[in-house]
Amino acid sequence: QLQLVESGGGLVQAGGSLRLSCAASGRTFSSHVMGWFRQAPGKEREFVGAISWSGGSTSYADSVKGRFTISRDNAKNTVYLQMNSLKSEDTAVYYCAATQRGRDYWSDTLSYSYWGQGTQVTVSS
Repeated sequence: QLQLVESGGGLVQAGGSLRLSCAASGRTFSSHVMGWFRQAPGKEREFVGAISWSGGSTSYADSVKGRFTISRDNAKNTVYLQMNSLKSEDTAVYYCAATQRGRDYWSDTLSYSYWGQGTQVTVSS
C-alpha cells in the first residue's frame, strides 16, 4: 500500500517556475514507477511524465518536454516535478501516481494503482 500526498502548487505568472513534491508513505515506494498527471477543468486527466523506480529513466509528454523535469529521492520517499517556463495552458490540478507496470504503460492512467489527492497549479498570463 502506498499513500501519496502532493504539495507545492500555487499561483505563478507565465514564464515562472514551480516545484511540486509528492511524498509517499509505505515501504514499497522505491519499487514503483512514479507518474505525474494533470487535469484541467472540463478536460480528461492527461499524462505529464514518469520516472522509473531507480530514477534512471524518464518519459515526458510532448507538451512539457524541455520545460518539466521529474526526479525522485528514494531515501525520502519523494518524487518531484520541476516546472519551468510555465504557460497558461499548464493550469490544472496535478496528481502523482504509482505503478509497477513497464514503460509502455506509463502514460495510461489505468496502469496506476495509487493516486494522490492533487494540487492546484494556476498560471496567470
